[in-house]
Amino acid sequence: MTTGWSGVFPAVTTQFNEDFSIDLRATQGVQDALVNDGVNGLIVMGTCGENNSLDPEEKRTILKAAVEVVNGRVPVVTGVSEFDTRRAVAYARDAEKLGADGLMLLPAMVYVPKPEELVAHFKTVAAATSLPIMLYNNPPAYRVNIGADVLRQLEDVPNIKAVKESAPDPRRFTDLINTFGDRFDIFAGLDDVALEGLMLGAKGWVSGLTSAFPQESVALVAAAARGDWVEARAIYRWFMPLLHLDAEHDLVQSIKLAEQIMGRGSERVRMPRMLLTGARRAEVTAMVEKAAATRPTLAKKAA
Repeated sequence: MTTGWSGVFPAVTTQFNEDFSIDLRATQGVQDALVNDGVNGLIVMGTCGENNSLDPEEKRTILKAAVEVVNGRVPVVTGVSEFDTRRAVAYARDAEKLGADGLMLLPAMVYVPKPEELVAHFKTVAAATSLPIMLYNNPPAYRVNIGADVLRQLEDVPNIKAVKESAPDPRRFTDLINTFGDRFDIFAGLDDVALEGLMLGAKGWVSGLTSAFPQESVALVAAAARGDWVEARAIYRWFMPLLHLDAEHDLVQSIKLAEQIMGRGSERVRMPRMLLTGARRAEVTAMVEKAAATRPTLAKKAA
């Protein structure tokens, strides 16, 4: 059985007050606005949500608030990004109690596991919950690859249902589908390989820059779904300078700055991240302003 998830799932940001405490109302506002703009689901407390900069109780408070504001309109999937398996299990259990619709499960942070350790981590967390799980593969960021050898050992885990593929090589989409058929729902997870992933069979897109330009993101996926590659390519080419930001180390700061420029949120981040300054800030600002000034005319067609 698959998740039934498809379309655009933005990795939503966590909003902070001036003292860097959680601004829960603003965080809910960002989430609500994205749902109103037509996204198909939310990833709460992924990388863009600064998961590993949050205290355990903050994570649970944010998730509870997200479930409340979304109110069943779209699936709420929460990141499970912990330093060890014990804490990942505890959060997975609490996420289910708090009403999450699914988990995006990462390898344990910092330690680089051997394949058998990676498999054991995923199986242990999956056994602790009945929620559907999307595994998050991002070899450049986490220094470990969820390869076919690992996925083959997880085929019989019923609630591991999807893979967010953030390797920069689009051949991965075809290789995974050729190897596993429809056993796993594949999602494009790197913004500047999103259209390639959709064209090659990904069910959807876990996106960073959607937080700044949700309508264009929704239109891109809708165009791909109906096979309108002319429109899809036009949107993608317009979007690409910004989408490249998702592959940079300062992606969170860049995406939150883009949100702020577009009037959708605040750029505040928790240390060790710091606000963009100098030439980099000017560069990202100019990119966002150019994108805002040249937004494509979107076709009003049903997917």
